[in-house]
Amino acid sequence: MSNPCIICVAITGSLPRKANNPAVPITVNEQIESTHEAFEAGATIVHAHVRNDDETPSSDPEKFARLQEGIRKHCPGMIMQMSTGGRSGAGQARGGMLPLSPDMASLSVGSNNFPTRVYENPPDLVDWLASEMRTYGVKPEIEAFDLSHIFQGAAMHADGRIPDTPYVQFVMGVKNAMPIDENVFDFYIQTVKRLLPDSPWCAAGIGAGQYTINEWSVRKGGHCRTGLEDNVRLDRDRLAPSNAALVQRVVELCERYERPVATWQSARDILGLPLKD
Repeated sequence: MSNPCIICVAITGSLPRKANNPAVPITVNEQIESTHEAFEAGATIVHAHVRNDDETPSSDPEKFARLQEGIRKHCPGMIMQMSTGGRSGAGQARGGMLPLSPDMASLSVGSNNFPTRVYENPPDLVDWLASEMRTYGVKPEIEAFDLSHIFQGAAMHADGRIPDTPYVQFVMGVKNAMPIDENVFDFYIQTVKRLLPDSPWCAAGIGAGQYTINEWSVRKGGHCRTGLEDNVRLDRDRLAPSNAALVQRVVELCERYERPVATWQSARDILGLPLKD
């Protein structure tokens, strides 16, 4: 019971709500409410995107600011992690919210295939995003869609582009990218321990494999990401009624494997994140 599990909730994806799940929060107020429910269920990190009025992904810093303000008010202590991924815009617009100084931001350090396009993360953009995170005191979460991304994250840490202790997330299950494979998962863990021995890690499973990745992560000593951005179903026949319901599944896994769910205080201690005003 000495290894708390941090639960991250990814509250909203990029698909239109009607094509996805009516429970997916779209507006800033909906996202704040959904995050509060997930926080009360046990999540201590919120991974956040924002949407335009037509539900398409947005990089609008004003909406990120309102979201952060609401989450800090209603979920005191929760770790705010903003997405700089390709869904949030193109080029440096992807980092337009970093001057808001959130606790964390996602950092994809290499490119890979997505279902219908290439997810482009050119080196100059990666370096610029990392520089902005250093400038505004934002901790990167290294998004590892591929084994090479762990190596790249370690290189960026070694030369100072990623300071302090890195946090690495394995992303598995994206069509045309890394499938959900336990042998690969174990090798990812070994690689992080070899290249970044002091770094905590977490994992996200996309689609139907979300619960499988949650279970592997809890059982093998890592941290977990869940939420309606990655998966909209409890099982093949049932849509998830909320982000909180998906968080509760991870809480139950923690109980099964005798791991305490990290409080926001212990999550900040593990990640080295002071509480911001």
